[in-house]
Amino acid sequence: MRILSPVEVMSRFGKALADPTRAAVLLQLQQGPAVPSELADRIGVSRQTLSNHLACLRDCGLVVGVPAGRNVRYELSDPKLTHALEDLLGTILTVESVCQCRTPECAAADRTDDATTQEIPA
Repeated sequence: MRILSPVEVMSRFGKALADPTRAAVLLQLQQGPAVPSELADRIGVSRQTLSNHLACLRDCGLVVGVPAGRNVRYELSDPKLTHALEDLLGTILTVESVCQCRTPECAAADRTDDATTQEIPA
């Protein structure tokens, strides 16, 4: 096992958070451990879809599977991730609520986000 560089850590976070389903999984696990069937039901995706996203999150090092009888219970890989997610979410909400950026790049991103935004359960 090797220690990741800060750039590698940020890249893995970016990959994990780039997909709304993975972001929803992280937010659910922020509340506490859960088995895949519970997560799939809460987020509203198939178990196969969830399985693919859990594999990605495991590969990114953000979640771990812990055997629980015949099931595997998933949880955040480090308790500090709970606080990191809270801080990140708070920062995004703060920035988004006061952002007045109207550059062509931001305007294009806003149009894309509006077309693809979905409600993510907390």
